[in-house]
Amino acid sequence: MVISKTNEGGEENMKFKKLTSLMLVTAVTASMLAGCGGGSNEVSSTNSTGDNSSASAGGGKTDAVESSGNENQEITEFSYFITMPGKEINDDNEIAQIIAEKTGVKVKETWLTGQTAAEATGTLVAGGEYPDFIDSDDMSVLVDAGALLPLDEYIDQYPEFKETWFTEAEWDKFRQPDGHIYWINPFGNTYGESKATTHNDEAFWIQVKVLEWAGYPDIQTLDEYFDLLESYIEANPTMEDGTENIAYTILCEDWRYFCLENAGQFLAGYPNDGSVIVNKETMTIEDYNTSEDTIKYLRKLNEEYHKGYVDPESFTQTYDEYIAKLSTGRVLGMVDQWWNFAYTVNDVFKQQGLDLKGCNYVPLGLTTERGMENRWHTYDDTVNQASGIAISVDCKDPDKAFKFLVDICMDQELHDLRFWGIEGVDYLVDDEGLFYRTDEMRKNWADTAYQAAHRCQYSYFPQWGGTHTDGKNAMKPEEQPSEFMSDMAEPLVKCFEAYGVTTYPGMIDSVVETNAEWFPMYSFSNNFTTETPGGTAWALMGECKHEWLPKVVMADDFDKGWQDYMTAYSACKPEDFLSEMQAILDTFK
Repeated sequence: MVISKTNEGGEENMKFKKLTSLMLVTAVTASMLAGCGGGSNEVSSTNSTGDNSSASAGGGKTDAVESSGNENQEITEFSYFITMPGKEINDDNEIAQIIAEKTGVKVKETWLTGQTAAEATGTLVAGGEYPDFIDSDDMSVLVDAGALLPLDEYIDQYPEFKETWFTEAEWDKFRQPDGHIYWINPFGNTYGESKATTHNDEAFWIQVKVLEWAGYPDIQTLDEYFDLLESYIEANPTMEDGTENIAYTILCEDWRYFCLENAGQFLAGYPNDGSVIVNKETMTIEDYNTSEDTIKYLRKLNEEYHKGYVDPESFTQTYDEYIAKLSTGRVLGMVDQWWNFAYTVNDVFKQQGLDLKGCNYVPLGLTTERGMENRWHTYDDTVNQASGIAISVDCKDPDKAFKFLVDICMDQELHDLRFWGIEGVDYLVDDEGLFYRTDEMRKNWADTAYQAAHRCQYSYFPQWGGTHTDGKNAMKPEEQPSEFMSDMAEPLVKCFEAYGVTTYPGMIDSVVETNAEWFPMYSFSNNFTTETPGGTAWALMGECKHEWLPKVVMADDFDKGWQDYMTAYSACKPEDFLSEMQAILDTFK
């Protein structure tokens, strides 16, 4: 079945759209044997012959691949470099092979190792040779280097995809100064009704065992949060095996220093515009870096650091070291985005039984004072036009590459393979048509060896959250209500029950509101370059915060440390940056 949606007015962003011209011709018989833990599993798929021709920019066929693949078609292997850490799958990965048989495409994903995203992008540009697909945090650098193909004409050849993935206004946000679209953000799109169960955003996180120990208290403020961490550490300095507990750690490496620098905007009750605060009443840009809420936040970190409750390795640890530390279960709390830690750490917890000991993290919607509204959770889809998947000028077959990009998200069968797996092996279907997993299937899905040998999510290609095209299931297992609850360890279930919630967003209890047209402002600032005074200031501000925020937290005299920081910060001319951001906001008045 082909996926589509429409956006109508401002009432309901995602609706089903009935297809009248696109039908899938499916006759698939699959026989497969799959073991556990990455053994020598054998999977075969026998498909009836069907037209699986690749579309071209000069004449596309349909918006979704016909599921009836051709075993004898030539399989093209594309390369894909993502400037994020990730795990490579085996060359003979089972689901990747099934997808290849259906689409004629296999993708070799390579992830960031040993470099920052900027360094890796710079290396590509310096070498002048590019992978077929690229996803970078420095897309404008690649555009300036002439590394990317304009995608406009390809997008136009797939009208169902074009109309479904973004609105015209959203597509226009991706247009560069030359008028072309060079990349497509693969995340943040909901099909049909939202089924979100996770808080895929930033928060102050805390282990459920800490909340259970304290009798599930109502924690609303930063002071209350740290008071609880202090009390727990004093009563429980070590884990059961003698490992020393860490009350609070901070990730500061490279661009991930958002774990330190931007909590002030949330504590003040604002949403994640990321680089600035937008005062909706006055339609003016404000600088959260110098706000009273940020000062209170950093003062609190300084106080906790000198009390010994902030991890002394916070400002030197790498991302890998941070994830390894969280995975031990010894870290009680931190600020982070769910996607930055949970998928890896939760799998480790499950494999080691730490989830059964209450090590899972839940989010808290903290503010500076009790009773304030919070906006840590974003309920609407968020369009981030700053980055996404692109096709390079060196791509061996751009027509086939773009067709695959469309097929992999618009065809429900392929989407199911990516996120649910193989029916009968990774999930079952009950008499009501609902997907579910057994405990063994859940354990397999979380096993790293099984993931490498069997799972193939192509996780940086376009994908959906929300409701399956059958109208019953969720697009992803973690959003399937019954599956979500079944996959939760008992301590997490008890925590949810104690607070009267059924999802992670329930723990946050953010204000439910529609995103403003400009949201998030970071999607504009992330594309700033040093060609403008504001872009230069933005780059200098980032360098200044990287250097000075750890100093402020560790300073023996906070007030002096803050003043020294402000002197350095003012020299960056933040007013130039704020002025250019105000000019962008003014276009929405």
